Amino acid sequence: MSLHQPPAGGPTRGPAKINPDDRKQLKAHPVSLKRIAALFAPHKGTIAVVVALITVSSVVTIAQPFLLRGVIDDALPNQDVPLLLWLAGAMIAVAAITAVVGVVQTWMSTQMGQRVMHTLRSKLFTHLQAQSLSFFTRTRSGEVQSRLMNDIAGMQSVVTTTATGVATNLTTAIATFVAMFALSPTLTLISLVVLPPAVLLSRQVALLRRSITDERQKSLASLHTQVEERLSVSGARLAKTLGTTDRDAARFTETSQKLIGLEVRSQLAGRWRMATMSIVFAAIPAVIYVAAGLPVTSAGMTIGTVVAFTALQAQVFRPIMGLLNIGVQWVSAMAFFSRIFEYLDLIPELTPPEHPVQLDAETLRGDVAFRGVTFAYDTEETDGSAEHPAPVLNGIDLALPAGQTIAVVGATGSGKSTLAALLPRLYEPQSGSVTIDGVSVSDLDPDTLAQLVGVVSQETYLIHASVRENLLLARPGATDAQVWEALEHAALTETIRALPEGLDTLVGARGYRFSGGEQQRLAIARTILRNPPILVLDEATSALDNTTEAHVQAALDRLAEHRTTLMIAHRLDTVMTADRVVVLDHGRIIESGAPATLLQRDGAFAALAAHSTGNASENTTEPELVS
Repeated sequence: MSLHQPPAGGPTRGPAKINPDDRKQLKAHPVSLKRIAALFAPHKGTIAVVVALITVSSVVTIAQPFLLRGVIDDALPNQDVPLLLWLAGAMIAVAAITAVVGVVQTWMSTQMGQRVMHTLRSKLFTHLQAQSLSFFTRTRSGEVQSRLMNDIAGMQSVVTTTATGVATNLTTAIATFVAMFALSPTLTLISLVVLPPAVLLSRQVALLRRSITDERQKSLASLHTQVEERLSVSGARLAKTLGTTDRDAARFTETSQKLIGLEVRSQLAGRWRMATMSIVFAAIPAVIYVAAGLPVTSAGMTIGTVVAFTALQAQVFRPIMGLLNIGVQWVSAMAFFSRIFEYLDLIPELTPPEHPVQLDAETLRGDVAFRGVTFAYDTEETDGSAEHPAPVLNGIDLALPAGQTIAVVGATGSGKSTLAALLPRLYEPQSGSVTIDGVSVSDLDPDTLAQLVGVVSQETYLIHASVRENLLLARPGATDAQVWEALEHAALTETIRALPEGLDTLVGARGYRFSGGEQQRLAIARTILRNPPILVLDEATSALDNTTEAHVQAALDRLAEHRTTLMIAHRLDTVMTADRVVVLDHGRIIESGAPATLLQRDGAFAALAAHSTGNASENTTEPELVS
């Protein structure tokens, strides 16, 4: 390696800049160092060993220049072959020790980092599972995934790379300066005068190029966006119909013109950076050579000492540049921790009871009651236009006797689905209570409540796994015979048997292999397999065509037999089979009774039925009880 070129692994990239988003994140959610230290407390021994290994590696590495000096000053001039072999062997040994220590250090730091990340990842996943549906409705799924995967992966890089890199750079810089001083105090003092300006000059040129490059990338992104938006089929149609083609062309030309100057500045900045680095790595050794040749500063310095010192001086540049980026690395690391801790600090809206009441599904009567229930969504889940949004449910009193089917109807937005979501405790009412056999659902363990209340909704969700795995989510210990029995009740036996792999057939992402009706019946089979004594049917057939709905509805009727059922209904023929119908309007119960009786009263239910029947006759579809 030429002494006039940057050493291997030298500063090939400009220093990073602090991301403004990281500063904003830390300002909004500061991070306690004590909390971070607590994550690594169980790994104190590993940290101590890693630090020791880094120190050993740094100290051993600086032995190379001293061995080189021995070769040049002693072994070669004196033709001392044994000494030459010993020094050459020592050089190989130093390289081998450094390599082995580096491997062990990487293994230990990576293992420690992985364990810390595993703890955080598992803790965060479990904590997010405890959040209510409110959290997931107001938070983008991509944001949750990013924090759980990307941010924790970034933290892993901080632990395994950045932290050890800072430690390595610091110990290497200190050890190198000590070795330089041991070789020549005079040349070390000269280096301390020459080196800082050279480092700062290189850093400033690199920062200039980084700034220009960032601006250039933004302009390129803007150019790509304009191409994508304006030269697509939809974009071209929009431009022609709105008459914006001239404006679009002018804007594209302006952005493209701006890129000319940025590209020239970027290339010149790159050339200036390379020129600066070349001058730095030529000037510093040149100054050392001059100082070593002047009588006033040489002090009988040997050639070997000059060569060894120059080698040390060249390798100190990289760790110094690395240390100059500590501030950026620190802010980035703290931002990662801040984002993770922000989610870990979320207080679940629905907390499990400390002393849950035990209810057995086998002996449960199945009486359900809503008493004075009032519920309103948070402003974050709405458009935020009102500080206190109007209640979706207001003073609901409703009893569901064991074994009966209660149908809830009403116009869109009347609160039907919200009412259904309160029974399995997907949300918590602001006032009032929801009880099962006189026990509030908030006093039940979540797993117990899930065993008691089964839900079949309009939105069927199937995981990307086999039919068997999807069904066993409801009852992991079920036998194949029990699975087939559930499929029989859901009228799916023939469909599944006809598949190439039967129960082992993959349903595909979100169940794409099956039709909407088949997906819905799989969800029904899953609920049948769980065999809950209480059932919530939330518009389970609203998205199906008439023929498919008939099959699904027959399966639902079999499922609801001998169960307490809360049915959110939209079809007139479905409602007519219920024991009682409840009409909701703006979150209040305005009518309740047997369906035939309500039709005769000529009230709200009769009006809904008449309106739906009128729409049905116009659209030749089944009558619907929605507006």
